[in-house]
Amino acid sequence: MSNSTPATIEDVARIAEVSIATVSRAIHTPEKVANSTRLKVNQAIAVTGYTTNAMARSLRLGRSNMILVVAPDIGDPNFSNILVGLENEARAHGYGILIGHTQNDAQRGLEYLKFLNSNQAAGLILFTGILPFGHQTMTARLPPSVGVFEPVFNGGIPYVGVDDTEGARKAVDLLLAEGHRKIAFIGDSRTRLAYIRRRMGYDAGLDAAGIPSDLRIVLEGDGTIESGRHAVEQLFMRDTLPTAFMCVNDQTAIGVMIGLSARGYDIPRDFSVTGFDDVPQAVFISPSLTTIRQPRTAIGKQAMALLLELLSDGRPAETEILLRADLVVRNSVSAPSRTWLKR
Repeated sequence: MSNSTPATIEDVARIAEVSIATVSRAIHTPEKVANSTRLKVNQAIAVTGYTTNAMARSLRLGRSNMILVVAPDIGDPNFSNILVGLENEARAHGYGILIGHTQNDAQRGLEYLKFLNSNQAAGLILFTGILPFGHQTMTARLPPSVGVFEPVFNGGIPYVGVDDTEGARKAVDLLLAEGHRKIAFIGDSRTRLAYIRRRMGYDAGLDAAGIPSDLRIVLEGDGTIESGRHAVEQLFMRDTLPTAFMCVNDQTAIGVMIGLSARGYDIPRDFSVTGFDDVPQAVFISPSLTTIRQPRTAIGKQAMALLLELLSDGRPAETEILLRADLVVRNSVSAPSRTWLKR
């Protein structure tokens, strides 16, 4: 193909030796095309460099085929893999993705809601866990929407994510099995539903083990590395130390590990630490972090499938889909040292 002339669907059909309609089906509804035919079409697409243009198609059809994905922080390690699942599923059904980065700015969030109300996007995927201030006047006119990664606290919209309570229970059960009884939960929240659910898993595990309330230590946190480091400082100031830290996410856990290391403590000899999410840094930090893995790409795929279901008939079969969380055991957990057991 000429570098100056964009490939067309006709080019793909000619090279794959199929009809244009078959190429269209292979792109937009691949499940309806035989594997051998789909392979030929995909090979022809690779050779020609052909790409579908969802925005152009939207203009031709007079309706939007774009999905707006609104996230507070596109630098979040969880975002990219979920986005892969979202985009793959959207493209398979003829939709494109627009990314709205709020940068945790309420005004930016409201501007994206106004964009949605101008019918420039068919649907909304929301990472923020909360609809922006002022949404009440516009919610009735919002397109079909799905929350992902973080349940929407004030929106009442369908949600796809990991089973936070079950995942947290796996982490606390591991610490209990290692012999820990004084376990701190770092990252408690009154507004972030994912964190609230993880706290529920922590409490459920300790309840089942008969751990009394005076051995439980709970500190608030916002999920950042700094909040984990600050939690360590608070505990040393109070002279109330656990033998293990169960953190609401990996960023908090990394902060806890930094804080303990700065004071000269060894992990896991002196303290055990667990996280939640299994972000890429978890395997590279020393010691590598024991954590709970989220199936991020699968979450994105399921969330987009749910949104497409809403777009087709407006009535999803499920309003909440929770995927299984897996425990990943690495090197940041061991039995408590004899010194701590004597305290």
